[in-house]
Amino acid sequence: MESTGTNTAPAPGAALIPVPVAVAVPEPDLDLVTVPTRQGLEAVDIIRRAASEAGGVGPVLHDGSGDTLGFLVPPGTADAWDLPGSACTQTNGRGMRFGDAVSPSAGGTGWLLPPEAVGPVTDPAVLRAALGEAARLIEAADNCR
Repeated sequence: MESTGTNTAPAPGAALIPVPVAVAVPEPDLDLVTVPTRQGLEAVDIIRRAASEAGGVGPVLHDGSGDTLGFLVPPGTADAWDLPGSACTQTNGRGMRFGDAVSPSAGGTGWLLPPEAVGPVTDPAVLRAALGEAARLIEAADNCR
């Protein structure tokens, strides 16, 4: 996949998700917010709990190593994305088809939440708030150990 701009660097150890060429994009110009898996899973739970108020979570990819999750967001999100510990990449739809993502059991990039099982892309404002809350929850849990 070619991408054109990443506005923030991912957290140490979190790599950008290599989206397979065999993955079909519902809209050709979606952006991809990439976060560490632990924070991303917390954010998915937070968004799902609040879905009746702010809309739901959209399609979410995971990498084969289990290090990162990627949230599909509307095009243009990368232009203003500045959340530390995450990255937002403009895909410009190049070579991406999201319908055929590699199966998680194959060890490659796959769907945590496939497009056909969830609503449209995740609202960036909702995602930003959920990622912030997730980071605070993780920090609190880690400080209790």
